[in-house]
Amino acid sequence: MELVAIPENPVPEGAVLVGLTTQDGVQLRAARWTWCSTPRGTIVVLPDRAEFIEKYFETISELLARDFAVVALDWRGQGLSERQLRNRHKSHIDDFEIYERDLAALKEQILDALCPQPWFALGHCMAAAILIQQARAGRSPFARIVVTSPMIDFYRLPLKTGARILVEGLDILGLGGAFVPGGRGRPVFLQSFVETVLTSDPIRYARTAAILKAAPELGVGDPTIGWTNAAFRLMRQFEDADYPRRTLTPILVIAAGADRVVSTPATELFAGRLKAGRFITLPYARHDVLTERDRLRTQFWAAFDAFIPGVEDQFAVSLTAMPTPRRRTWRFWPWAAAS
Repeated sequence: MELVAIPENPVPEGAVLVGLTTQDGVQLRAARWTWCSTPRGTIVVLPDRAEFIEKYFETISELLARDFAVVALDWRGQGLSERQLRNRHKSHIDDFEIYERDLAALKEQILDALCPQPWFALGHCMAAAILIQQARAGRSPFARIVVTSPMIDFYRLPLKTGARILVEGLDILGLGGAFVPGGRGRPVFLQSFVETVLTSDPIRYARTAAILKAAPELGVGDPTIGWTNAAFRLMRQFEDADYPRRTLTPILVIAAGADRVVSTPATELFAGRLKAGRFITLPYARHDVLTERDRLRTQFWAAFDAFIPGVEDQFAVSLTAMPTPRRRTWRFWPWAAAS
């Protein structure tokens, strides 16, 4: 295992690569950074489905500049962590609770031994859903959590009930390891920029594609039927109004106003019910907030800095209200456009 550097995306200084082993024997890749002698705490950066540590080098550098220690993880089944199936191009899991074994290994083998408290988490989309699930169960080790474009519900999925029944039935029939209907093994970041719904920033999008071209082993393609069925099961839990109300960890939820991967209205409804939650929408931002244009990322960092590390549980951020742009419906399976 190693960290892949390209000229457009150098490894932040001071990286220490760490191999983790989960309780069920899965090998994971993680990395940690500490720049200053007295960090303000530790931020754990957790990627979305099909992402990898290298995609977050810019964000990691910005967190280090804020005097935080940083840890980043490749989830099982992606990046340079151990795959779940022989076909490395398939994004697969049987149940989202399994991802908590990855978080447990990270806590026991890195955070407990090497990282200053308080611990915070920054998770995007799928990682956001995993963090919320862990917090709802009362198992979160994090003092505060920031999530971007959380996977609360898919964006305008037509015939959602039928899609749920279809993937559940196929999973029961033993087809959980097959690509979701219409799925393929090509990483979504290798689409042309005009096709993507992830970001409006062509330079950052091209940077991610360049990383994958330099190290194709980092990439995975579309999810399996098993992953999709597991995602539907988790999102059905999010529909319960009591689910967010029983989540006690303070969470900052940042939604993208022009998201065409996950549902911003569903995210707003969920976040509004959080007992210790804060919610903002970044107007005109697409799904992948952290690879958006500088103007939109500046708004993200303003919200982040007001929430982390937290001062007497105060949260204040002023963002100019802007109308949400008109959206168009994307293709049937939204994860084909999702990271």
